[in-house]
Order: sequence, then structure tokens, then C-alpha cells
Amino acid sequence: MKLGFVSDSLGSRTFEGLLDEAVRLGVNGVEINTGGWSTAPHFDLARMKSSAGARTEFRKAFADRGLDVISLNANGNPLHPTDPAQAECLKDTIRLAGEMGIKTVCTMSGLPAGSAEDRMPNWIVSSWPPETQSILRYQWTDVLIPFWEEITALANESGVERIALELHGNQCVYNVPSLLRLREAVGPLVGANLDPSHLFWMGADPLVAAEALGGALFHVHAKDTMLNAPVQATTSLLENGSLMDIPARSWSYITLGFGHGEEWWRKFCYRLKMAGYDGWLSIEHEDVMLNSLEGLEKSVSLLKDVMPTTASDYKPQEI
Repeated sequence: MKLGFVSDSLGSRTFEGLLDEAVRLGVNGVEINTGGWSTAPHFDLARMKSSAGARTEFRKAFADRGLDVISLNANGNPLHPTDPAQAECLKDTIRLAGEMGIKTVCTMSGLPAGSAEDRMPNWIVSSWPPETQSILRYQWTDVLIPFWEEITALANESGVERIALELHGNQCVYNVPSLLRLREAVGPLVGANLDPSHLFWMGADPLVAAEALGGALFHVHAKDTMLNAPVQATTSLLENGSLMDIPARSWSYITLGFGHGEEWWRKFCYRLKMAGYDGWLSIEHEDVMLNSLEGLEKSVSLLKDVMPTTASDYKPQEI
């Protein structure tokens, strides 16, 4: 496995400063946010589209430091009913990835409205009352699958080999079954970006999910979640309080090791290997209580201690 981090983890740094920190931290690469829910401080999408020179300079800055571009990341809601710019960001990101020789694009499945007349996304997480099923049929049959048939065709044309969908709340694809359902409908170019932090607060087990995904596991975000038991006891994990008020929340995104310790992350890396995954662990720092650089340093240190980095050479002795 190889180690890197998501560029927004150090969003206040300049592009050159970001890459210099990556070298200092001893990671192998950086995953670059391109837009969507990110202001993309390290990637000017419009300039990259219009200037071959800008694209060359971008790749050269990585190569000069011995770093890889892990992927381009267009996280957002590309199926937002009133914000078509998010879908265009994804399409532009795929085209640019192809032109720049980047084989993986990270994004989310998107979440449409509940009907053609609605104007806001609608996340269905239960099977009752009966209108939930009508909403799901509309979202999947009329919107989600046709959109992703178009996107996979674009990725094939562009030379992008993997679209890694983050299993994330408030998206049509948020767990293993929904990922596999979309993959069956549109083909194997779509796979999962497994971020344990989301599965923690949704009540799933990332260790089991890794094995269940198998060959559909394309990418891993390393992010942790603290489950705040005293608050959870009365609130449940259905939490809509401010992300900035960690003491008041039943769960919060947190620096690696502060929610689940080194032993858990060691097991997670081993389960990834068991699933056949030998790709990137891309740290995504979103802990509002720790300094971003300190949190990233602690996360890098933890993963360096637990992640396997070389191929197995064990062979049973001939007796």
C-alpha cells in the first residue's frame, strides 16, 4: 500500500507549500480536490481546462518532488436538482484526468430530488411510509442510472479507468449494497472509495465492508470518527447539529487514532489486504479541534506504523 493525503487537508497552504509538506511528511502522493463541495485552492479547474502548459506544470511539480498524483477528487452532489455546475465539475474533472494521464477520479454518486417537481435532494433511509419506494424508484431508474451510464461512457472515452464513489450519507450510494447495485447497472468502471468514518456513524462495519467489496474496492480515504456515547444515548446517530460543536454531537470526524486506536487501524489494513486491495490510503483531515498540520502528522505517523508496504515473500518450507 501507499500513503498520501487529500489536498484540502492543508487547504490554507499554497500549491507549492502543500507539496513541500507532503515531501516533509514522507508520503507518496497527494489527492487533489477539483471542485464540487471544495473551493479547490490547489487546482484552478478553468485554467487547467484552457492551458496545456498549466497541466504540464502541475504534473512537473509532483514529479520534481518524487510524488504521485493519487487521484483527482470532485466530491459533491452531481445530481443536485438546482445546481448543474456540480455535474459539470465532475465531467470536466474526468476529461482533465484523462488528458493528464490520471487513472482514478474520486467523487460521489449524487442525490436527486424526490420527484421531477422537487427542488431539493431527498435521502431515503427507511422503507416506510409507502412514498419512500416511489421516491427511490424515481431516483434510481429515472435519474441515477442514466446519469452514471453517461459518466462511465465519458470516462471510457477519456481513458479514466476507475471512478471511486465515496460511500457517504446523503447520497444514493452510501453502503456496500447500493454501490454493488449501481456497479451492476452501469459496469465495473464504477467502484468504491471506502472511508471508514462514514460507515462508523451509519452503523456499518468497515472491516466487513472491505471484504464484501472485494474487487469493487478502488480507493480508501483514511478518516476516523468519534462516537460520543453519552450524547448518542439520547440523540441516536441521526445527528444534524453543527459540525463545529463536537461536545454536543453524537458523532464527529476526528484525527486518526482519536476515535479508533492503532489496533483497529492495523486490523483495517489487514482486512484491505485480505480483500485484495493494495492501493492508496489517502488521509482526509476534517478534525475541527486539532490543528490541520498536527492532525495530519499524527495520522501519517499512525498509518506508517500499521500499513503493509512490501509484498509478501513467505513460502512454506518443503518438508
